[in-house]
Amino acid sequence: MDGGSGLNILYAETLRGMGLPMSKLSESNMRFHGVIPGKKADSLGQITLDEVFGDSKNYRKEKLTFEVVDFHSSYHAILGRPAYARFMARPCYVYLKLKMPGPRGVITVTGNRQRAEECLQKGSKIADEQMAAVEMEEYNKNADPTNLLRAKKPASESAFQSAGETKPVHIHLTDPNAAPTHNSTTVDSK
Repeated sequence: MDGGSGLNILYAETLRGMGLPMSKLSESNMRFHGVIPGKKADSLGQITLDEVFGDSKNYRKEKLTFEVVDFHSSYHAILGRPAYARFMARPCYVYLKLKMPGPRGVITVTGNRQRAEECLQKGSKIADEQMAAVEMEEYNKNADPTNLLRAKKPASESAFQSAGETKPVHIHLTDPNAAPTHNSTTVDSK
């Protein structure tokens, strides 16, 4: 449920899982923002599906149009404002409930809090991975690959000058040939 979304979104992986071929999609030139921060997203196409809420005694069936997108997500689909309007549904995010009128009274769909938390965690991980990929792509555009392999030597041996006396301390116990570190004579050698 996403009352902030002006679209109903269905993920391509879900479409394939339903056994529906991509050839069932109608053309869409929908471009939208907010799925991947800072990036525009294009729809693969639209599909209209029958959606049913309720049980055999009290149910609602409506046709919903979904924009199909090829992103990784922890969700199968996102119901946005168009779904709420079609079903005259009212979401309650605090209690994970979706209520709508039915022919024999109110239909209440109840979410699973544990599953919602799992989706949130997985969604956060997917977003981090996508942002890392975007940042790496940007870094690769600006990085000079020849600089990455060259070891850089300091301009001078050391610009640091100690204000007091120092003594050499070997901190690499397994390699006696390693250069010592110079510590202040007032620091314990341990």
